[in-house]
Amino acid sequence: MTSRERLIRTLRGEVPDCMPVAPDFSNMIPARLTGKPFWDIYLYQDPPIWEAYIRCARHFDIDSLMDAYYIPMDYPWETRPDEGWRDQIVYKDAQRIVTQMTRRENGKTEWASTVNVYPRDNPPTFAVPPAKLGLPAVPKRWEAVEGVKPQPAGSAALRRAKELMGDQGLIGVYVAHSAAFFEPDNLLAYIQLEPEAQERIAQERIATAERRFRHIMAMDVKPDFLCVGGSGTLVFQTPQIFRQLAFPAVKRAIDLACEAGMMTHVHSCGPEKELVKVFAEETGLTVIDPLETPPMGDCNLAELKRLYGRTITLKGNLHTTEVMLRGSVADVIAASKRAIDDAAEDGRFILATGDQCGRDTPDDNIRAMIETARTYGRYA
Repeated sequence: MTSRERLIRTLRGEVPDCMPVAPDFSNMIPARLTGKPFWDIYLYQDPPIWEAYIRCARHFDIDSLMDAYYIPMDYPWETRPDEGWRDQIVYKDAQRIVTQMTRRENGKTEWASTVNVYPRDNPPTFAVPPAKLGLPAVPKRWEAVEGVKPQPAGSAALRRAKELMGDQGLIGVYVAHSAAFFEPDNLLAYIQLEPEAQERIAQERIATAERRFRHIMAMDVKPDFLCVGGSGTLVFQTPQIFRQLAFPAVKRAIDLACEAGMMTHVHSCGPEKELVKVFAEETGLTVIDPLETPPMGDCNLAELKRLYGRTITLKGNLHTTEVMLRGSVADVIAASKRAIDDAAEDGRFILATGDQCGRDTPDDNIRAMIETARTYGRYA
């Protein structure tokens, strides 16, 4: 089977030739494999991270379930006006480039209050106060960011990505988010709202999900699945707030996808046991990951398989630091076999890691995980 065929069979609840395997190396490993400074990928889009990821997936020959956040969607009604802001380089040395936005307003030069930092060998950090880097709020010298490669969005971006991906896997796009908040101040503001205002926000999120769904389904090229998850769903909010604010829109998106014969995916690092229960019992969600083990998460793979493995496809969950980064090849093989023993029966399982393998994860460890799935994880 091709990787694409193997994944489709698994997501449909059928048994493939062998266990699909998709370690999460969404950012740092693809960027490293380009051999370029990371700022080429993240600042100059040369290549964009989605292209680096697909080439990495092909390099290791994984069964790629490429989730939403790579493909820039162009929802026209959500596009913010340009307002004249331009990115400027306000500091650079051999290890990092720092940029800051500026514009002319009423004849005066206005600078953004934060900067973005693009390291040579790590993903960028955004919205950093300049003082934390020893930089002035208003720079004395700067130069324009030039040479950024223009990139398509929406259906044009999806078409390019699918052409490059080929039979290596499936590609999804974002339609709804399971995490309503990422900042404590926003969460506090929501809690202080009257119940009527909270309900209005929940209904607005449903309307947004419906509108995005209609837009996606009207595109001339369709994704393979829709993404309705979000990093740290139960890190940034309680299960109750998730149910009040985020879940109604997510459930609506899943219902619409099911009606259209479209598969759906939740990625949510951190505690996820309760989410698996909710999605398996109350929705038609197709697949959920990364099912992280303690201390990052709270998932026991064998337990989740026993409870929900005939309803939902599970994807996880080798520890990204203790096993993948710091472990030996033998450790990776042993952990992969345990996960297969815990969750492979009757299909509906994709061998994967927890959230985001680190930059320096040994290539041999990644290959050992893949080879174990292809051999020990064979169904036929």
